[in-house]
Amino acid sequence: MEATQTYSPGLEGVIAGVSQISQVNPDLDSLTYRGYDIRDLAKHAQYEEVAYLLLYGELPNKSQLETFTQKIKTQRDLPAPIVTMLKALPKESNYMDVLRSCVSLLSSFDPQAQDSSHEANLAKATRLIAKIPTIITSSYRIFHGEEPIQPDTSLSHAQNFFYMLRGEKPDAMTTKIFDTTMILYAEHGFNASTFSARVTASTLSDYYSAVTSAVGTLKGPLHGGANEEAMKMLLEIGSLANTEPWLMKALAQKQKIMGFGHRVYKKGDTRAPILKVLGNELCNQRGDSQWCDMADKVEEVMMREKGLFPNVDFPTSYIYYMIGLPIELYTPLFAASRIAGWSAHIIEQLDNNRLIRPKSIYEGPKHREYTLLEQR
Repeated sequence: MEATQTYSPGLEGVIAGVSQISQVNPDLDSLTYRGYDIRDLAKHAQYEEVAYLLLYGELPNKSQLETFTQKIKTQRDLPAPIVTMLKALPKESNYMDVLRSCVSLLSSFDPQAQDSSHEANLAKATRLIAKIPTIITSSYRIFHGEEPIQPDTSLSHAQNFFYMLRGEKPDAMTTKIFDTTMILYAEHGFNASTFSARVTASTLSDYYSAVTSAVGTLKGPLHGGANEEAMKMLLEIGSLANTEPWLMKALAQKQKIMGFGHRVYKKGDTRAPILKVLGNELCNQRGDSQWCDMADKVEEVMMREKGLFPNVDFPTSYIYYMIGLPIELYTPLFAASRIAGWSAHIIEQLDNNRLIRPKSIYEGPKHREYTLLEQR
């Protein structure tokens, strides 16, 4: 390796761009969207309001929010050929593969697909925010032998997802919890999937290609699958009494405990305590503290043994489970939330574009003489 060059594995700590969308402050362990503290947004806002903030840079007034929300409500339907395609896919298809393919195909049905103007990209972002939940719920129902449920334009974004999934409107507590998780997952700086979206956009490829790149990146278990794996771990542990013995054995075997630690946060993920409070409220409401008690014990052991805080994926895992969301949909739901952040970054990248083309350090052989084939 050349002494004059430096390398940070995984690009940790490397500044790769300038953005006005969100800030993770590792010293304060805080997260802001466009300057607004995530705790305030989670407490007071709804997902549609936060999506507007990320896309447009400002919180909407009542009229702007109503217009934006109505656009989402009226654009939830999928083109019929995409539904036909979903019915033709193998029932064991991975839901992230399905989502990635559907996002890519939607470009063929969008007359603005090749228009990379600011206004066209905002319109496409609104459409995809509306349609991704329909892709997820339709594919899930089809793969389980049921017909898709048409969106209900009278329902909010969070309510409509549950309605399309189960055919029933969720209660107020379920709606609030799910809406809050979507807000917390909506944006998080230059994470892997967002960065891949910006790289694709920087080549002046189209909006749908950039989102397709992001979905493919999010599929990786080191990025988007942590909440799925965390819930699978809790189910395997099975009981409060077995929690500490299971963890101690897993740690002794050098197993990675999903949902703990974070590349950026060092004193704890700002988002995790917000969801832990909601999880406790849900446990109290239902009179069943099993998952909350187990989660507390896992946190206690991980802090004592490894000094690690939970990240947002850990409380999300058991909260999603308690409100009846299938584990295999956890990562697609991450995408359904993050589409607002991805879109904001794609638009920001294209508004002031420069091709992203980093260098690498070459460690291969030095100059070698070519040997003719018959002499090898």
